[in-house]
Amino acid sequence: RAAAELTFGTMMARADLKLIGLHGLYVEARRRGDAPAARALAEEAAKLEPSLTWAGHAVLEIRCAGGEWHDALAALDSNMAAGLIDKATFRRQRAVLLTAHAQALAGSDRDGAKRAVLEAAKLAPGLVPAAALAGRFLAEAGEQRKAARIIEAAWRANPHPDLAEAYVNLRPGDSARERLVRAQRLAKQPAQHVEGALAVTRAAIDAREFAQARAALASLLAPPTQRVAMLMAEIEEADGGDVGRARAWTARAVRAASDPAWTADGFVSDVWLPVSPSTGRLDAFEWRVPVSALPGSVIDASAHPAELAAAAPASIAARKTAALEPAAPTAEAEMTAAPPGEHFRPQPVPSAQPVMPPPIVDAVIPLVHAPDDPGPEPTEIEEAVAAPKSDGWQRLRALFR
Repeated sequence: RAAAELTFGTMMARADLKLIGLHGLYVEARRRGDAPAARALAEEAAKLEPSLTWAGHAVLEIRCAGGEWHDALAALDSNMAAGLIDKATFRRQRAVLLTAHAQALAGSDRDGAKRAVLEAAKLAPGLVPAAALAGRFLAEAGEQRKAARIIEAAWRANPHPDLAEAYVNLRPGDSARERLVRAQRLAKQPAQHVEGALAVTRAAIDAREFAQARAALASLLAPPTQRVAMLMAEIEEADGGDVGRARAWTARAVRAASDPAWTADGFVSDVWLPVSPSTGRLDAFEWRVPVSALPGSVIDASAHPAELAAAAPASIAARKTAALEPAAPTAEAEMTAAPPGEHFRPQPVPSAQPVMPPPIVDAVIPLVHAPDDPGPEPTEIEEAVAAPKSDGWQRLRALFR
């Protein structure tokens, strides 16, 4: 590596090789976990050549990793101007960055946060955190109708409990019964969705309309998920004080299937995040059941090596993940390949770690027959056994090769 860095440094002195030298030094800085050096090199390369794909994406992700949302927006604009991303990607990523920026400003600059999140909701109407935050800001300003339209549009694309909570509480002074009516209205678009039923249940419990709460959950009880079981426990305790039934439902919740959560690259979060903590990827979080919580799931190991590791037992995960992840590319390979979607992934500073043994790779035993091949016919075996001793064994062994 020292020789590589010396060579790349020599390239930096030549105008025709400077960009290659910058890329090589950037790769080496990433490998040794030197984020400040990697940032300086990527920004210098992007300044010299704005259309350089690796540099544009690296600068964007480095700024996102540091929570520098204003600077990240500027980097995104530069990438769009240089033709590094298409218009649809630009609109989506800008909406994500604006939402993150609004969340950061919410405690200090409410007006700035409101402007940012309203633009985000316009760029990506289905982006749940943008719609929920925009709805809350508009409701505070007394613009309930506009808030309702934004939340309803996002709900039709992606029903989510955060949207339901914002919609139900559009008018802070409403009674519990009025909030229930609003939840029922939201649940009709689209009808029969799980999140709609759960939103109605929550509002019905708050309004002490336990018959309606039970009816809303009736179709979700076989088998219940964790949220469904906990809501049933709450109903049993509040509707008549049946502590025994409430405890039984709580026990079922412990063993019940998981509900959807914000998931990205094997990382599960209670709240939406603009960037994956595992990889630094922008707009990585999805609302779905974590792979590790899916019993008997068929996992695409090449697409989700980290989630495969989370889903498998520890001993198996260590071996499978090591077998699935490609070896670290050389600096020369990274420079020549430079895929358009290359992302900056901040590396931790190396620390003293015990040397780990090489990964154990499961032995591969070739099949003698195809899975659906029953083997040689019984008549062939009988003929081989009945053959003269001189060639009988040879014929019998040949049948099973």
